[in-house]
Amino acid sequence: MIQNGSKVQIHYTLTVDGEEVESSRGGEPLSYVHGKGQIIPGLEEELAGLGPGEKKKIRVTPEKAYGEHDPNALQEVPKTALPEPEQIELGMTVSGRTKDGRTLQARVTGIADDKIILDLNHPLAGKTLDFQVEAVAVS
Repeated sequence: MIQNGSKVQIHYTLTVDGEEVESSRGGEPLSYVHGKGQIIPGLEEELAGLGPGEKKKIRVTPEKAYGEHDPNALQEVPKTALPEPEQIELGMTVSGRTKDGRTLQARVTGIADDKIILDLNHPLAGKTLDFQVEAVAVS
């Protein structure tokens, strides 16, 4: 039975707005240690108590997943701040580092003559996540 400290393996399928976004089916199960915050809080809470072979449908609201979409996380940067600015396209994801060395990813949401607007929100921020989960192993 899944409890704090359990080493857990699950297979999952994630659906957002009726569209499958990600699945471990056909590959390796996701492994994590329960209670260590290695997966989103809402999913971890709902997995507690499951045993090997048990399946569950789990709905996780934004506040227990990636949070609400934050309009303050939109950032305007000069095109010259990005390598190969001529390659930038609307909707693409770009990576970079903050001044303190942290890696970040952002989605390009606007392009002007000399500026690019980046959305630093997690791509699933503001979304309700629907999981189909099967506990594969618990130790």
